[in-house]
Amino acid sequence: MTLVRQKRSVARLHAVQALFQMEASGQSATTVQNEFEDHRFAEELDGLELAAGDRGLFRKLVDDAVTWQARLDQMTERALVAKWPIDRIDPVLRALFRAAGAELVGSEVPPRVIISEFVDVAKAFFPEGREKSFVNAVLDHMAREARPEAFKERARG
Repeated sequence: MTLVRQKRSVARLHAVQALFQMEASGQSATTVQNEFEDHRFAEELDGLELAAGDRGLFRKLVDDAVTWQARLDQMTERALVAKWPIDRIDPVLRALFRAAGAELVGSEVPPRVIISEFVDVAKAFFPEGREKSFVNAVLDHMAREARPEAFKERARG
């Protein structure tokens, strides 16, 4: 894994954590972003060396998730099983879908890369792995809605 990719992966993980914290605590995006950058973007934690996160990507994901939250939540609800509103899913997954949705809507990163990255983030929060398939399915649906052109070209090739 290249250092750039690793930094982006760490930024995605932190974005999910920040969005979760914002919802749980009612803190603003700016407050939580500053806290993460001051205290959680450490390169060492409990004696373990960590990759530094991509601060630009972290801020963009959090800001875009806040800006587009209603749109992203609607996309997520359309991807969920009928009669299962977004407010009934685990708050960590809700934060993950908002961060991933923000990247799907607001970047040029290929959707399959975003899906793969956020499935890995889900594994970090849910190591037993049951949520992996659920996250993959929801994000695939969201990606097809947000960037249908990325899937049409692949079908023709």
